[in-house]
Amino acid sequence: MTHDLIFISIENWDDVWRRNQFVVHRLARRHPRRRILWVNPPDDVSNDARHGRLFRAAARAFPNSPRALPQLPNLFLFTPAKLLPNSIGFTETANNMMMRSQLRKAAREVGIENPLLWINPHYAAHLAGRMDERAMIYDVGEDWSAMATLRDLRERIIAQDLMAARKADAIIVCCQHLADLKSEFASKVHVIPNGVDLERYESIYKRALAGHPLTRNWSHPVLGHTGTLHSDRTDVDLVVKVARAFPQGTIALIGPDSLNPADRKCLLAEPNIRLTGPMKNAELPSIMSAFDVCLVPHQVNPFSDSQNPLKLFEYLASGLPIVSTPINGFRDFPELIHLASDAEAFNAAIGDALVEPVGHASRRQQAVSEFSWDVCADRIEDVIESVTCPAEMTLAAS
Repeated sequence: MTHDLIFISIENWDDVWRRNQFVVHRLARRHPRRRILWVNPPDDVSNDARHGRLFRAAARAFPNSPRALPQLPNLFLFTPAKLLPNSIGFTETANNMMMRSQLRKAAREVGIENPLLWINPHYAAHLAGRMDERAMIYDVGEDWSAMATLRDLRERIIAQDLMAARKADAIIVCCQHLADLKSEFASKVHVIPNGVDLERYESIYKRALAGHPLTRNWSHPVLGHTGTLHSDRTDVDLVVKVARAFPQGTIALIGPDSLNPADRKCLLAEPNIRLTGPMKNAELPSIMSAFDVCLVPHQVNPFSDSQNPLKLFEYLASGLPIVSTPINGFRDFPELIHLASDAEAFNAAIGDALVEPVGHASRRQQAVSEFSWDVCADRIEDVIESVTCPAEMTLAAS
């Protein structure tokens, strides 16, 4: 039996696809009769009002009805509204009550009853048991408590995460490090790594893809990075040292920019660094086809250890040389990825990557061949089945 789904996402449904979009897209296509309500992060109406954006605040205070995607009529997008600041205890409680009311209304509008509740962000733990759901899955993509610098915020994240984990019927994590952090709930933890659409990157590997217009004036070597730039994850000082070590080349940083102003200014001061901002998912392979080396200049810390980066699989599928700091996932392929812990070693590794043997490309593609989004979706479907039809699963097993 196929059950409807309310999917609480930590990011918006947009043109920059991450794990959630790849998974939900497949779940919707496989089961056209399964209605899925994708819930974006709430619009922060109170923040708009505090900053004088009154017309915008007024427009966002009353959420629109869920809208179906034209290409997937069973997938509905909805954005709730957060009307009050969460700075005081009772306002957070009020916001949570309003969010639950908005979601119940949105679910009724698209005909969803007794759904499977899928929670991605820890702050949505208050929904557990209150959406008339038949079961709940808690999907953990990162250890956000490791990123929090303020003690009160960290304690709040830990409490919300623990509540969601306790109330979940199943917990999905993307890497073993997260599973270890959830060892208290080991009996219901499922490790399901990210995937990749191999066919999309095959043309890079075969050098049979036309370049993107954005890359026409990039001087070589092109040292490229894809994914969100964040001051708590990106080693900005390392990127600057790479740019200065290869002044004749282009350091292409492709993806959303969440850097603080000081770090952004630091990068933009280098004449050969390009910050493109977010790019459509469909454009990524043609942009990457201009790369000579793929870079992962990430800080190595507890937060990066909790991740299973999409770029790991996309880089490997492209066959391109890869130079990375020894972060989680990348250090699992030392024979296929050039690993370096400091700037001097990192720049030397880029030099080695630029002249590495051609045969490494096919080995990289082969290494990632078992990690597809279809396989990922298959494993997720098994988890869904186990929590929504436990009696049938037990009977089948006997």
